[in-house]
Amino acid sequence: MTPARTEPTDQEPDIRARPPLVREFLLVAGLFLAYKLGRQAANGHVEEAFRNAGHVWDLERALRLPGEGAVQGLLLHSQTLIQATNTYYAAVHFPATALFLVWLYWRRPRHYLWSRRVLAALTAAALVLHLLFPLAPPRMLPAAGLVDTGQVYGPTVYGQTPATDTMANQFAAMPSLHVGWAVMIAVGLIVATRSRWRWLWLLHPAITLLVVVGTANHYWLDAIVVAALLAVALAAVRLPMPARTVPAHRPPPGPRGSGAGSPAPARAGGAVPPHARGGAPAHAAAAVPGSAGDGGAGVFAYAGPAQSSGGSATGATGDPSRPAASVPGAETASRVRARAGVPR
Repeated sequence: MTPARTEPTDQEPDIRARPPLVREFLLVAGLFLAYKLGRQAANGHVEEAFRNAGHVWDLERALRLPGEGAVQGLLLHSQTLIQATNTYYAAVHFPATALFLVWLYWRRPRHYLWSRRVLAALTAAALVLHLLFPLAPPRMLPAAGLVDTGQVYGPTVYGQTPATDTMANQFAAMPSLHVGWAVMIAVGLIVATRSRWRWLWLLHPAITLLVVVGTANHYWLDAIVVAALLAVALAAVRLPMPARTVPAHRPPPGPRGSGAGSPAPARAGGAVPPHARGGAPAHAAAAVPGSAGDGGAGVFAYAGPAQSSGGSATGATGDPSRPAASVPGAETASRVRARAGVPR
């Protein structure tokens, strides 16, 4: 027995599952705008953000997590490497997510709907956490002793003064959406494709994790928390089922025994039974009206088969030159009258 394939096949996308393009563009743009405005609303809690940063740093040491400085130390050995890392942090996050959604929309509409809903749920949960738990990144924490690689080596997407940065909220480190979105991209492409190389998409979140930690923009715990939130979103949002193909309309069956709505069975030689043609029954009786002495009762005589098995009305022999009354074993109405003593 061949096991059923659960992976998507390289077939044409199901356009019935593809939502309207303009509506999706406005929806995604609106969600992104709401996220940016929400992050800005969470800005300004400087003292609380630094206090929470101290708690997170102490918790990581208590959990014996590796220091973020170990990753940054490897990157600082090469200025080209650290600049490439900063570029990856600044330039890959949003374009990669946008390309991921566009490709799914065009090639895998069902997976697009699923991924968009998961990303929306994850981003909304992250925004709530940004509002409730402002957190300064490790590059701002004196106890960490880390270098702000974006400001020192460039390029950077943040202003020099975090408290007055109008472009981004630098106190929204927990959780890391860089890592969360990267993991969702890998999961979505692994589920939506069937290539044996699809598992290489896991390199994207792995590299992203090293980048956000090595540039001192996030803690290890930021990545752990966003992974937990993504797991909850994936468990709550299910992949939509494919659209079912509607079977062709079949005529309803007729009344029982009428033969309507279904083809008549053919007999040997291609003949169709008489009842299927709406003809007379296979056997007929000749009715002879009785006399007054009979009390009005009719005398019935068996007249033999009225049709042949081939559907002809010429008698049992099928010979058109011989009427049904001349068939052996059949009697005419006059003979029946004479036998019964009925005057003609």
